[in-house]
Amino acid sequence: MTDTLRPVETGLPETPGSPKTLKRSIGVVGGTLLTLSCVTPASTLFVVVPDLFGSLGTATALTIAIGSLLCIAVAFCYSELGTLIPSAGGEYAMVSTMAGRLAGWLVFVLSLLVVMIVPPVIAMGTADYLAPLVHLDPAATGAGVMLLATLAGLLDLRANAWITGIFLVLEVIAAGVVALLGFTHSHRGAGSLVSMQVSGAHGHTDTVTAMLVISGLAIALFATQGFSTAVYLSEELENPRRNVARTVLATLAISSVVILVPVVAITMGASDIKELTNGDLSSMVTAWSNSAVGTFVSLCVALAIINAGIVMVIQNSRVLFASARDKAWPEPVNNVFSKLGRFGSPWVATLAVGVPGALLCFVNLDTLYGVTGVSVTGMYLLVAIAALLCRRGSHKHTPAWRMPLWPAMPILLIVVLTYILTQQEATYLWWTGGITAVATLYWALYLRPRRETRWLVSIPEDAQA
Repeated sequence: MTDTLRPVETGLPETPGSPKTLKRSIGVVGGTLLTLSCVTPASTLFVVVPDLFGSLGTATALTIAIGSLLCIAVAFCYSELGTLIPSAGGEYAMVSTMAGRLAGWLVFVLSLLVVMIVPPVIAMGTADYLAPLVHLDPAATGAGVMLLATLAGLLDLRANAWITGIFLVLEVIAAGVVALLGFTHSHRGAGSLVSMQVSGAHGHTDTVTAMLVISGLAIALFATQGFSTAVYLSEELENPRRNVARTVLATLAISSVVILVPVVAITMGASDIKELTNGDLSSMVTAWSNSAVGTFVSLCVALAIINAGIVMVIQNSRVLFASARDKAWPEPVNNVFSKLGRFGSPWVATLAVGVPGALLCFVNLDTLYGVTGVSVTGMYLLVAIAALLCRRGSHKHTPAWRMPLWPAMPILLIVVLTYILTQQEATYLWWTGGITAVATLYWALYLRPRRETRWLVSIPEDAQA
């Protein structure tokens, strides 16, 4: 157990054989565009939120609002840790440095679950929103989106920031259209947002309990989860000590507004509780306007999903690249995954996450979707623990952005996230726990016996000053 609390040595001087680093090529604007695209508000609104409407009804907006408030505390933790440890490894580099290598390894496994499962799940929704123009097979279309995203991920990151920025503008417009239509066709007042009603069996209206809201918080946290992408890009952000925090906090603020405002409008604009619970947002938009507007919104959502695929592949490849650079795998695997292409992007790692993602589109991911919510909550919990430990020793005096209300903020977050985990379905907890157990065995049998040569978390030299 001492390994979980022993900080990792990271202040090694760079030598000719030192780990490869990514080039710093983007500022706050480019980083915010990329991280907002990873949150992908429109695809979250049209793919994730309908499931929440199905279980929470009119309490959906309240649940997302609570989740967004919790994410402020999470964002504070990410901002401080991300400026202290600006590494492409993201959560695992931060947690390994502050809470020990085993804790960092478990965070890596949880983050890998999230970033590997989410892109194909969202990509498979593309076909539904292309339906106004052409009918396609969801699995094949999702696989095509993943392959397209993989090709885009091989390009220079600065070019990708502008590509995703253009797509982001379209999806924000779509979300704005939905909000405008919902508010202008309101069937109920603001009081409905706390009426806690959902359509039940046989046309009856059921009450949404507090326990259902707490259970839904795992998915609500996942809805805005993409703001953490900023820490994955911290090796490519200019002046990371300042810009990581700015990017994280700006992304969370913008994405929360872009998601929550349309949800409020939809809740007030749905003709009845049954329509709201069904969550068919495309039909609502068409009913509020006409088929042309419905088609426009659907196409914007399809582009948003493609956009999310591009950014998530970029994010995933940086995680895999960093894990190879930090010697998480046998040496031949590390050598392959740490290769950089002509644009400075980790091209082998990009292919390694994009191609399997395309294959996952042909797998039933319903259970894994639930596992994602548990994994995000568990990952945030370990990040909060690392934030609680981040002002020990030399890190106390390291120049970095510092969160307000420390240590109360991470302590409160640890308590709340632990309680949220206890309210999740047992099946999802067992799946996540089983995967974590296997990862712990890998740590115990391979990584720990080779602690001098494996899982050596590194920080770029220009970020150590």
